Amino acid sequence: MNGADLLCDTLLMNGVNVCFANPGTSEMHFVAALDRKHDMRCVLGLSEAVVTGAADGYARMTDEAAATLLHCGPGLANGLSNIHNAKRARTPMVNIVGDHATYHLGLDAPLTSDIECLARPMSHWIGRVRHTRDIRKCTEAALMAAYGTRGPSTLILPSDAAWSEVPQDNISPMKRPVPPTIQPASLTASVRALRGGLNTAIFLSGQAMREKALIPAARISAATGARLFSTSAGRYERGAGRIAVTSVPYNVDVASNVLKEIQVAICVGSGPPVGFFAYPGKPGTLLPRGCQVIQLAGHEHDLPQVLSSLADALGLSDNAPYLANTLRQDEISDPATNALTADTISILVARRLPEQAIIVDESITSGGQYYALADMLPPHDLLPLTGGAIGIGIPLANGAALAAPARKVVALQADGSGMYTVQGLWTQAREKLNVLTIVFANSAYRILQDEMTNVGVNSYGVNARRMLELDEPRLDWCALARGMGVEAGRAQTALEFRRLLEAGLATSGPFLIEAVIE
Repeated sequence: MNGADLLCDTLLMNGVNVCFANPGTSEMHFVAALDRKHDMRCVLGLSEAVVTGAADGYARMTDEAAATLLHCGPGLANGLSNIHNAKRARTPMVNIVGDHATYHLGLDAPLTSDIECLARPMSHWIGRVRHTRDIRKCTEAALMAAYGTRGPSTLILPSDAAWSEVPQDNISPMKRPVPPTIQPASLTASVRALRGGLNTAIFLSGQAMREKALIPAARISAATGARLFSTSAGRYERGAGRIAVTSVPYNVDVASNVLKEIQVAICVGSGPPVGFFAYPGKPGTLLPRGCQVIQLAGHEHDLPQVLSSLADALGLSDNAPYLANTLRQDEISDPATNALTADTISILVARRLPEQAIIVDESITSGGQYYALADMLPPHDLLPLTGGAIGIGIPLANGAALAAPARKVVALQADGSGMYTVQGLWTQAREKLNVLTIVFANSAYRILQDEMTNVGVNSYGVNARRMLELDEPRLDWCALARGMGVEAGRAQTALEFRRLLEAGLATSGPFLIEAVIE
């Protein structure tokens, strides 16, 4: 038994049974150990951003930490964008980064780098194995941090620690961290605000956007008149019969107008809402001046329990009434036009989305009517782009499909951001994942075109256009998909899209639709 065996056994004993990997030479002993662990599923990604994004999707759906295996500092660096998204999604994950043998580091070999420095901005915990005997302790510490702080951990494994022999160890599961209790003063202040007659809003994020938390939140809203808003969450449980929550708008002017009457903001999970970016002459914070902010709980708390405690403190029973939306999918009509637009696509998808589907949204500007129709759809989960680092859609869908193989995953994918991690389609084909990818092919970074206007640039020339357009040459998504083993079809009209959509939903493996829109 060597150090790599011990690390694998510690992961397995603590419920981590999937490893998303893109290994190199320093990780070969770990790969050999994985080969001996038949309970561990190993999933190869052809880019580290595919690996880390898939781990994020898997953990969002299972609430169990996923593991990644990355090669030295450059391998970690290639995956950092989607570790950033995982951090913003509050996803528990353990990134195992191989490194040179301890005695080789001083030679400054080509792959030598400061892994701790690279990992620090995107990790809640960083640890380096100093000796083989420390592996179990370090692995458990990484898992404790991932669960306790709800975020990524980085465990650095020198190759000599992986290959050195260790005594057999009778590993037992560790005790997971117990969520902290909320401050009584914050609970008292929240109750006072909700009873005080002021215009109060509750801002929900993270685990508070699950049905178990939304029901007590809805009871509180029904009893007090407080409005419910969502800021950011890695996974939303939405659809008919569930609780409708208003998302804080992306646009700063629209958001400020929607929130302008709020006098008290109670925050559950994240802090008060802020603008995604700064714009000349516009505020960064979205709440009106003078609004009282009460931070009732952070992401490390048990947010469903926090909201239940708040309902109890208000004297609301488990039978207290609440409003669930009563809209239905059959109230949605197919579009009257044959023109293929973002709105047309979202309506056609909404009409046919199966129950318990998982929607992965990286549509950026092409989301169309999905968010307006979401409460009419059958119960489903939404996995959004949390941290703003594009290139997560395809990998996130892969992880979700691995976590829930019986559920259809529908990935709404912008074309420009999809090219960041297009290699993820190969993983879909290899693993036979139940993913329907809909590519909104507008041949532009449309979001950046919009942002030029937002920062005050209303006209621009050849150089700017060449950085914002993708039409010279135009991407051929069908060829890209087929080249990686994924069945694909192109739609240029609503009728063509509907036929492909129905075929894709009926397929149990991966399928891609290139939807050509303007």
